[in-house]
Amino acid sequence: SGLAGVEYALGPRIAQNRLNETLAQVPKLVPGAARGQADDAVVPGRRVFRAVDAGGALVGWVVPGKGQGFADKIELIVGLDARAETITGLFVLDQKETPALGDNITTEAFRGQFVGFGTGVPLDAKRAPTDKATGTIQALTGATISSDAVCTIVNQTVAAVKAPLQAASPAKVN
Repeated sequence: SGLAGVEYALGPRIAQNRLNETLAQVPKLVPGAARGQADDAVVPGRRVFRAVDAGGALVGWVVPGKGQGFADKIELIVGLDARAETITGLFVLDQKETPALGDNITTEAFRGQFVGFGTGVPLDAKRAPTDKATGTIQALTGATISSDAVCTIVNQTVAAVKAPLQAASPAKVN
C-alpha cells in the first residue's frame, strides 16, 4: 500500500526525531543530568540512555518503552536513578489515545505521579489516590485503559532493564 511506502520513507526521520526528543528530555527526567548518551551495550538488544552530569558522571538512566494503549501503541521514556531503584521521570513520546480522555497521559499531572516510585513495587492504575507503598497510580477519569497501559509499559520496561542497569551502575559510596 501507499502508506507502507510513506512509512518506509519517513521511518529514518521519525526515528531521528524520537532520538532527538529523547535526548532533549533526559535533563528533565533525571535530576542532575546535563545530557544523555545512547548506550546499546548495557542491556542486550535494547538501547538505553545514560543520564550524565556536566562532568560526564552517571546520575541515572532513561529507558524507552512501548506497548498497547486503548487506541494504539504508546511510546514512552522512563527516567531512573543511577541504581535503577527509583523512577525519576516519565515522558510520553507518542500516543493516539482518545482526545481529552486517554491523551491526558501526556499531562504533567498524570506523569508526575510516577516520580519517586520505587522500582520494586509493580505499578497499578486504580480509582484511588496515588500511593507509593502499594504502587497505586491514580487512573485518569474515563481513561482507565490508557492509565493501565502506561503502568504496564513502565512495569515491563523496568523489569527488562533493572538488573543489567544495576550491574552497570557504580556501587553507592556512603
